[in-house]
Amino acid sequence: MAEEEDIVRTEKVIRVQRVFINLLDSYSSGNIGKFLSNCVVGASLEEMTEEEEEDDESKSAIPDASSSKLKEGTFQIVGTLSTSGKPSPDFALETYSDISREELLMRLLECDVIIYNITESPKQAEEALWAVSALNEEVNHFEKRKVFILVSTVMTWARSKPLDPEDSEVPFTEEDYRRRKHHPNFLDHINAEKMVLKFGKNVKKFATYVVATGLQYGAEGGILHFFFKLAWLGEVPALPVFGDGTNVIPAIHVLDLAGVIQNVIDHVPKVHYLVAVDDSVQTLEDLVKCISRNTGPGKVQKVLKENAFLSKDLTQDSIDHLLLNLRMEALYVKENFNIRWVSQTGFVENIGNVLREYKQSRGLLPIKVCILGPPAVGKSSVAEVLAKYYKIHHIKLKDVIAEAIAKLEAIVAPKFGGEGGEEDEEEEEEEENVEDAQELLDGIKESMEQNAVGRLEDQYVIRFVKEKLKSMPCRNQGYILDGFPKTYDQAKDLFNKDEEEEEEEIRGKMLPFDKLIIPEFVCALDGSDEFLKLRVMNLPESVVVGTHYSQDQFLRSLSNFRDLNTEDETVFNYFDELEIHPIHIDVGKIEDPHNRLTIKRLIKEIGEPRNYGLTDEEKAEEERKAAEERMAREAMVEAEREHKEAVEMAEKIARWEEWNRRLEEVKREETELLEAQSAPLRNYLMTYVMPTLMQGLNECCKVRPEDPVDFLAEYLFKHNPATL
Repeated sequence: MAEEEDIVRTEKVIRVQRVFINLLDSYSSGNIGKFLSNCVVGASLEEMTEEEEEDDESKSAIPDASSSKLKEGTFQIVGTLSTSGKPSPDFALETYSDISREELLMRLLECDVIIYNITESPKQAEEALWAVSALNEEVNHFEKRKVFILVSTVMTWARSKPLDPEDSEVPFTEEDYRRRKHHPNFLDHINAEKMVLKFGKNVKKFATYVVATGLQYGAEGGILHFFFKLAWLGEVPALPVFGDGTNVIPAIHVLDLAGVIQNVIDHVPKVHYLVAVDDSVQTLEDLVKCISRNTGPGKVQKVLKENAFLSKDLTQDSIDHLLLNLRMEALYVKENFNIRWVSQTGFVENIGNVLREYKQSRGLLPIKVCILGPPAVGKSSVAEVLAKYYKIHHIKLKDVIAEAIAKLEAIVAPKFGGEGGEEDEEEEEEEENVEDAQELLDGIKESMEQNAVGRLEDQYVIRFVKEKLKSMPCRNQGYILDGFPKTYDQAKDLFNKDEEEEEEEIRGKMLPFDKLIIPEFVCALDGSDEFLKLRVMNLPESVVVGTHYSQDQFLRSLSNFRDLNTEDETVFNYFDELEIHPIHIDVGKIEDPHNRLTIKRLIKEIGEPRNYGLTDEEKAEEERKAAEERMAREAMVEAEREHKEAVEMAEKIARWEEWNRRLEEVKREETELLEAQSAPLRNYLMTYVMPTLMQGLNECCKVRPEDPVDFLAEYLFKHNPATL
């Protein structure tokens, strides 16, 4: 027995194959690699038993890469990445980036199967041509056969002439590949196909295949992701259909494409050109309508083909695929391969699974929150902040009732005009519901008239809130239910399944609540009566006017809330019974008038947002705002600095002018003082000295003595007025 086990293990080791796939971090190649990493080599050669089929159907369509490491004999996946520095996928044994072609060739020679996927990156067509040529030159050195698979696109068939000019519905098959005519934008693809087929003549050493795949969908991406995202965000009233929408688009689930490739590797078929499409014949309008009805507004709108180019999320390659009109049938694949189809009947028939994969892969799970508490505790302000943070819908009772009544009034209102087609059909359906809507509207008005305060009975309120929670936006993103339900019975009526739904339960399993709308988190805010009264008293009068925060109404509402929540069956008891334990927060004990700490705690309890996050435009807008704020702060600082410098300079100039003024004043005063002090001396000189001196000088000039100083001194001595 031990020897037999060793033989089995040896066979398993021998059957392990090393598979190279380019761009493992892309949507298509990544899912193919993940799928193959879970497949045992040669598994598609064996027929699947009924038990295996049931087990396979019970599992998720998306394979778990981590489980591949536990299996023996699975494909070993290696490959390249689009950019260096990206983390390697979990399912990959090795990844390469930024390596020379010489080194890449060495890596390719180590592999048994080489897969080049050129459906997402047309630039890879040139590298695929190099790879198949380089491998063909080394074919004589191959120790065992290598398989080269080029994953191309049916766009190389886009301009093919119909097989029967009188019957355009006759599909193309693999046998017609020599008659195919490519789309002008896919010249590189068809050249790569021809070259790959050319090098596959020595099948025993080097087998080459081309797999022309239809539009890929499923998992987290694909071209249809554009419509999924548009529908999920719910920002448009209708999804766009480019052109008339009657063009037939061959398509295939990305995991079914991976199954075709698995079979090519295992079977090594004699046919070298294969078509990978599902059995459906669906138009662009069929696909978009299906997405709109199951995850969007439910409506489509036909627009000009040229409008497709206005979207930043659609590339030229994507637009070409969406406008393709081609009927194809994967005849050889269906008759000869053993594929465990995920979506053989097509996108529309399997929209439930496709949508589940899409949300699961992208983490687009709704966040459903219910915030309860006494009046004035801060429910609405907290709910508003959380709704913006998580990008979910803030459900306020007053708005829900007003919206529902407006909708009913719109149904019963007379309609005029209308142009044929789908719009007429919708109007006919609405006309059938006019009587029901009118009856409901009359019941609402009667209920409001009977109540003194104009309040609706619970049956109407619960009906409207339930319809709102079941609306597509709330099912997609989630909701924050603000202050409702208030009682145990209201909660039970709101979240229990409808009788019709209960009858449809399989195998008699009766769920006590509707999983579709039940909140995931219940936040119970509370505070003492004194705290709440003080909070209301401190509110500005402008805020209180017209609200239930007036003294009588507030005290009545607070008393009513306390009465309802002292009984055995409170609204919080209902959630406790369902093991949805409320998050209790006493806002009165937190010194935080703006509820920042309360919001911070709730965000911690709820977790990270589960949506797309910011779009590129929103990121750019936030960056722009941040840059503007930064520039504004810098400008303010610069303005303050300049103002301060200007003030200092003005003060300096003022001080300098004052100093100069005072200096001039001092000089003037000194001059006046000197003049005043010198006046008597001048008078004395002018009276007693200057006349005699002037005469002496005149006489000296006349005589011109040899020693004028001695002459002048002797002259003054002789003519001294004091001696005369």
